Amino acid sequence: MATTQSQMVADSYTERTGRAIELVGVTTFGDVTKANLAQLGGTGVFVSALRDKLLEGEIDFAVHSLKDLPTKPDQRIALAALPARHDHRDALVGRAAFAELPAGAKVGTGSPRRVAMLRALRPELEYVPIRGNADTRIGKVTSGELDAVVLASAGLTRIGRTAEIAQIFEVEELMPAPGQGALAVECLSEREDLVDFLAVLDDPRTRSAVTAERVVLSALEAGCSAPVGAFALDDGQTLNLTALVVAIDGTEAVRKSAAGSPSEAVALGHALAAEMISEGADRLMGEQSH
Repeated sequence: MATTQSQMVADSYTERTGRAIELVGVTTFGDVTKANLAQLGGTGVFVSALRDKLLEGEIDFAVHSLKDLPTKPDQRIALAALPARHDHRDALVGRAAFAELPAGAKVGTGSPRRVAMLRALRPELEYVPIRGNADTRIGKVTSGELDAVVLASAGLTRIGRTAEIAQIFEVEELMPAPGQGALAVECLSEREDLVDFLAVLDDPRTRSAVTAERVVLSALEAGCSAPVGAFALDDGQTLNLTALVVAIDGTEAVRKSAAGSPSEAVALGHALAAEMISEGADRLMGEQSH
């Protein structure tokens, strides 16, 4: 997946600038460990190795899934480009649509957010934590070990596995992770030449939308593994933002929406998070961490 995503970005730059891009493979701790991602502190484990290579000067820029990036900025590193976002939704790979799975069916996902939100819809199913790349996870359905797995629709599209999707969850059913479906291109802040070069792929509407989503996540002081979903859409005039926090058992939730100017994405995210906290969102997330 990471190689495919990086190649897509490299090809886009070559297409727009005529400059050849060389891919450098980096194995991260998140790729090799067998531990549960939630226990490792979320998906940031995929990011640090790439950032180390940037800081050491071994690579010029790094491509990440935006939802893996910690919300706390690192002043040494510039978020140089957020290319136009792909599908933000989650997808079910399985033998039947979600509503048609029999009671007790085993559904695999490595995400506490997905577990909490799926439990709210169907508490009688069994949710199984899984690791591994998309092919490995899909293989657990093919082998019969699991009845279904939930993965990001954008990721399945990027690796050409859309034929196996049984259902796409709309935002009303399963609120995506902040930044889901978007890629992030990072380079050293001091490399102004690279910041300018990489900026040709930046999509302003994607940037305002995902900025608002990530501010909600940050303001709620939630790690990548917390049961928080957020989705914003910038139509060119208005930025519409919705966020959701769900108790890990799926029994309680706080959901809020707000709208404002795309230029005020940061303020909008902070305001929505404050509203959610006033309605008990922090309590729901506190229960998840104990």
